Order: sequence, then C-alpha cells, then structure tokens
Amino acid sequence: MKEELSPTSSSMRNREGPPVASDAAGRDRSLFRSILENEVLNSGIEDPRELQNKKRRVFHPYSLSPLSPASQKLLQSPRKAARKIAKVPFKVLDAPELQDDFYLNLVDWSSQNVLSVGLGACVYLWAAATSQVTRLCDLAPEGDSVTSVAWAERGHLVSVGTHRGTVQVWDVTAGKRIHTLEGHTARVGALAWNGDLLASGSRDRLILQRDIRTPPSIAQRRLSGHRQEVCGLKWSPDNQLLASGGNDNKLFVWGLHSVAPLQTFTEHLAAVKAIAWSPHHHGVLASGGGTADRCIRFWNTLTGQPMQYVDTGSQVCNLAWSKHSSELVSTHGYSQNQILIWKYPSLAQVAQLTGHSYRVLYLAMSPDGESIVTGAGDETLRFWSVFNKTRSQKETRSVLNLFTSLR
Repeated sequence: MKEELSPTSSSMRNREGPPVASDAAGRDRSLFRSILENEVLNSGIEDPRELQNKKRRVFHPYSLSPLSPASQKLLQSPRKAARKIAKVPFKVLDAPELQDDFYLNLVDWSSQNVLSVGLGACVYLWAAATSQVTRLCDLAPEGDSVTSVAWAERGHLVSVGTHRGTVQVWDVTAGKRIHTLEGHTARVGALAWNGDLLASGSRDRLILQRDIRTPPSIAQRRLSGHRQEVCGLKWSPDNQLLASGGNDNKLFVWGLHSVAPLQTFTEHLAAVKAIAWSPHHHGVLASGGGTADRCIRFWNTLTGQPMQYVDTGSQVCNLAWSKHSSELVSTHGYSQNQILIWKYPSLAQVAQLTGHSYRVLYLAMSPDGESIVTGAGDETLRFWSVFNKTRSQKETRSVLNLFTSLR
C-alpha cells in the first residue's frame, strides 16, 4: 500500500530494484581494441582514450611475441566501477486528483527539501525529511483550482497559479497568503522565480513579470510573443535570460529587461513545455517537443544557433540537468511513458526507467541533486535515485570548469 498525499498520511513503503549498468560494454570494447592495436600494430597504447588519437600504422601480419608491456599495463590497470541506477522507485506516494494535463506544472521541490503538489483545488506540502504532509491552501471555496506551483529560491515562499488566472504567493512558515496577483485572463500553467521577480505564463498567451516587493498597482512587464498557451518558463543560471515555450511550437529567449524576444527558435513541430538550462555549459539550453515532435533539441543562446538533437520516440514532457555532472533526465508521454537519463554532449542513453502507467507530466529534482520525483495522471508520485553526487563533486571542483562557480 502506497502512502497517500493527504494530511492523514501514514507509513511509507520503500522499494529497491535491480541496478542497471551504464556503459561498461563500451569500455570493454575500447580495452579490446587497444590491446589489438598494441599486439598487431605495435601501437604502444597504455590508456584506451589514446586510441582515437592514434594514426593508423602499416599492418604487420606476423607477430610471435607475447603481450607487449603496453598491453600488460592496460590489463593490470584498475577497472572503474560501472555506474548503477535502480530501475524501480525507492518511494511511491499516492496523489489523488493529480491532473493528466500536459500544459500544467503541478510539482516542485524546494531548497528546504519540501515538495509542493497541486491536487485539484488544493496545494499540499510533503516534507522529505519527515514525510509529514500539510495542506497549504484550498481554492474550492473560491470556485478555483490549482494549475501550477513553484518555489522561490530560498524555499520560504511558494507561488500558486490558478485556473481563473490569478497568481497567489504563500508564506509557508506562516501558512498565509501574502499576495494575490491579477493580470491574466486565463489559467496560469507556468511559473518561474528570479529572486523577488516572478514570471507567469498563461493560456491568454502572455508572460507577466512582477516584483513581489512592489505594490500590486505597479505596472508589471508584459511579454507578448506566443500565439497560443505558454506552458514552459525557465530562468537561466545567471538569472539574465528567460526561456519560454508555448503551444505554438515556439521557443523564445527573453532578456531580463526586454519586452521582445532576443531569440526565436521554431524547429519544434509540437508544443514546447520541457525547458532546461545547463548549469555546466554556459548558454546551452535544452528543449523538448510534444507528441508530433518527440525531439530534445539543444541551443547555443550565446550565438543563437541550434546544436544537436535527438528523436526520443515519445512526447517530451520535462527536462532537467544534473546539478553535478553533464547529464540530463527527460520524462515522456505518448506513447512510452518512460524516464530517460542521457549523457551530454554524446546523447548516449544511460538508463531507461518505467513504472508510470500514464504520461510522466511532472518532474522535480531534490535539493541535493541526487534524486528526482515524477508525477503522472496515474495519480502517483515516484521517487528515483538517478544522479551520483560523489562522482560529480570532483567535476564541479575542477579549476577548468569555470562556469560552475560563476553567478
């Protein structure tokens, strides 16, 4: 029996599953090819990574010698342990009334390790450390429902977009609503914080930017460019650029103070909800398209040029980069309902996770960057351990990795 996401929640059931190796077969092939090169061509390769840099030599068909010193060194070198990812979630929560709607964003995980989830007319908070569930708000008396949730960076405020087009801001510590922001004329399905600046995207095709420190009467910035519903919003790591995706198949990049898009990308063939900025590669933006597109595309926003792309075979619902390594996770809908882990920039697939019986429409990452939570119309939230923090800390501390320390 799974735990239900409601104030009367009881015990949690954890489940572990068999691990899956990532790319051990590829390392074995490289090792075999390196030894073959050494013994047949006398190449002197002592590290498989040298293989791609070696120029071809003249083939010498006759050799009666035993293994060369270089090959012996290859075989004696310690093998790096294969990465393992559990194929089943380590935790499952029941989430009744979690909507099966591609255009909504109903799950977010705060820097204080608290999950916010929009279920029908209510927002629930689940504390990961204690499994305590509290109901933050109920919009039913107002005849409204929740269409998006998003935490401010410090984790003390949560914004709630509603079906009627308002944006509420709640102080979680006090349990009080401190702002009600008007301006949209239709549901608000996307929210993104940048300090005290809150961006909201709506079915009315507008993006509004508002500073919550100023009175509601102060005019907000209106970004008008999408011709259909805005369903994806993400600020860049340096907080200078805002990426927006819409049901018009367009991806826009806006400046912090611009009212017209700096860049427009039109390669997607379906709605763009999935958007993620790389924390490791400055200016690299990833986006995913809906059912008629199925592609994850990468963009260089420094030059405005498209980069590589991959056809995933399924509707792309969400994207998130690992905080610690150059990998990203994608969640999918029609027709595979799967979760995929990718290496970047090779776009080699590290793992495929399945379990949801509906489209995996919602995704959030834990504050330590090791786990993700996924939500679907099957009314479950599933927690997966996907990224290795210890391995990646070496990467982020590298003096060569300049952009990780820039803010």
